[in-house]
Amino acid sequence: MQLGQYLLPNNVFAAPMAGVTDRPFRKLCKRLGAGYAVSEMVTSRKDLWNSLKTSRRADHTGEVAPISVQIAGTDAQMMADAARYNIDRGAQIIDINMGCPAKKVCNKWAGSALMQDERLALEIVAAVVSACSPQNVPVTLKMRTGWSVDNKNAVSIARAAESAGVQMLTVHGRTREQGYKGFAEYETIAAVKAAVRVPVVANGDITTPQKAKEVLAVTGADAVMIGRAAQGRPWIFREIVHFLANGTDLAAPSTDEIRNLLVAHLLEHYELYGSETGLYTARKHIGWYVQGMTGGEAFRQQMNQLETCKQQLQAVNQFFSDPK
Repeated sequence: MQLGQYLLPNNVFAAPMAGVTDRPFRKLCKRLGAGYAVSEMVTSRKDLWNSLKTSRRADHTGEVAPISVQIAGTDAQMMADAARYNIDRGAQIIDINMGCPAKKVCNKWAGSALMQDERLALEIVAAVVSACSPQNVPVTLKMRTGWSVDNKNAVSIARAAESAGVQMLTVHGRTREQGYKGFAEYETIAAVKAAVRVPVVANGDITTPQKAKEVLAVTGADAVMIGRAAQGRPWIFREIVHFLANGTDLAAPSTDEIRNLLVAHLLEHYELYGSETGLYTARKHIGWYVQGMTGGEAFRQQMNQLETCKQQLQAVNQFFSDPK
């Protein structure tokens, strides 16, 4: 699949998720079959660029190209500056966040709240494209179907964004009002695909290879984007890629492979965050990996009491060595 000057290896992508799709997670998803992965959102507020949180999000050391960074904000000039800031730090594609439903984002009129103000949304798109074009950096946009069930304006925004120079559109099949509740609908994504010529990516409730194939067929989309289904199960990307190519299920990973993947993930996680923050932020990832396994819930509770990364690693190795 072509995106600007980049030829992506497949059409199965990893979605940007705040607090999840950091550099270690993106690298793991790409290693396990994701053709493309977008970073957590980086704020457009200059006063936060020197914060430890933002500096970690702008760290792409060892990441496989193309490096896509999502930016969020409500001011066109600030968003253009944020695009330049991230390009200077290695971003090769800039994604505009118009899809996040989180209250702390939407209360500041960023994320999916921008869909309520199409004029402002398109000012931002135009400013970001203008900032990126001289450096030959493609701009993409991730949005929802609309603000509410009675205000679905994804098609009109898609058309205007395409005219402004956006080179790929991702649509999550829910409104901002829904958050992550209920079920994603794909009719609006199909309508967006029919209305534009740039690639369209379908997102929302894609949890299995079979569902990925169904969504591609129903929407006519060029690609699918996987979010929550990849948490603790990053091999879902290779499973979907294999199923789309062959029509058969790929064998599930062995317990040993899962352990090795998790240990490698944790080591890079600790390296990025340091021992103190790394210990706490790794807990959610470990919990996702062991969810549904025999003894997984008891292990998660036990693991949350550990006080060092070394203890955490030892506990993970011990859990996965248990024949039960």
